[in-house]
Amino acid sequence: MVDPAIIRGAYAHMTRVGIIGGTGYTGGELARILSTHPDVEIAAMTSRQNSGLRVQDVHTYLRGYVDLTFTERISDTKDLDLVFVATPHGVAMKEVPALMEQGIKAIDLSGDYRLHDVDVYQRWYGHEHTDPDNLQDAVYGLPEFFRDELKGADLVANPGCYATSVILACGPLMKAGVVGEDVIVDAKSGTSGAGMVPAVRTHHSTCGESIIPYSVGNHRHTPEIEMAVDRFAGSHTKVTFVPQLIPIVRGILSSCYFDIEGDLTQEDVDAIYEKQYGGETFVHYVQDPSIRAVVASNHAQTASKVLGDKVVSFGVLDNLVKGASGQAVQCMNLMLGLDEKTGLNFPGLGV
Repeated sequence: MVDPAIIRGAYAHMTRVGIIGGTGYTGGELARILSTHPDVEIAAMTSRQNSGLRVQDVHTYLRGYVDLTFTERISDTKDLDLVFVATPHGVAMKEVPALMEQGIKAIDLSGDYRLHDVDVYQRWYGHEHTDPDNLQDAVYGLPEFFRDELKGADLVANPGCYATSVILACGPLMKAGVVGEDVIVDAKSGTSGAGMVPAVRTHHSTCGESIIPYSVGNHRHTPEIEMAVDRFAGSHTKVTFVPQLIPIVRGILSSCYFDIEGDLTQEDVDAIYEKQYGGETFVHYVQDPSIRAVVASNHAQTASKVLGDKVVSFGVLDNLVKGASGQAVQCMNLMLGLDEKTGLNFPGLGV
């Protein structure tokens, strides 16, 4: 039997993290990734409905990897260094202020800290933001574009899954100034993006052999996409965003259509993307993007084709990993001064 003192010594240098909302898909995915992270100890996972139950009995795939019991509140655990908030919107803004006051770093995986304009937040989310001070300080957690801001940050707003796929696809062209300010996005996502709670729209008999447009014109990732690409374009960008549900569990494919400004060849476009992503570990510019190539990994693929006076760009990722929990861990690594790849450097499934 291993001496408990040795175990305590091994964990003495490790970062103690908590997960608020550990029952859902993103909370469970965080625990899956962090359970083998060499520099992190999962010290707490909360769940109102499963408080008192063992994590491995709820998430059976974590048996042998996470030896914890769900608690109702994160405050039941002491000495945390960083907390992930993996809850529906409206919860994080109630939890984050107390974490900030205690000097605990936080990563919000909901939409509470993505939009820095409180009026825009209220218009899209339907309620007032109760933590405007921390809202202004939150760093948008897309490492491939905002890496320097993430290093040492105290509060990070983890991007939405659709938003990540669209920004990765659009960002290089917008930064280069070679396309118009308007973009039409046709995005398709697997059913896990709707969360764990069953709904009529995501019931298998409804979506199993169908493609279903939803939230057209009022999807909450729209202002997030506009906010991010505005930073590249230097002016306001109009995003026409059409999300659609497809009968797969994981994965997003976003197709983004632009008008070309001036002359632009395929070779020009390829050079723009290679310059942006050629040195990146997790984002790749490819000829034929594939959801299966990235599923269950933190990798994403981009591609772009010139079509006469237009260009279409693609962003592909796993909505639960690079679109949520994996990206959050990537941000955590930067916040803590760790190698960005730590705990994430594994490939997609491929099939």
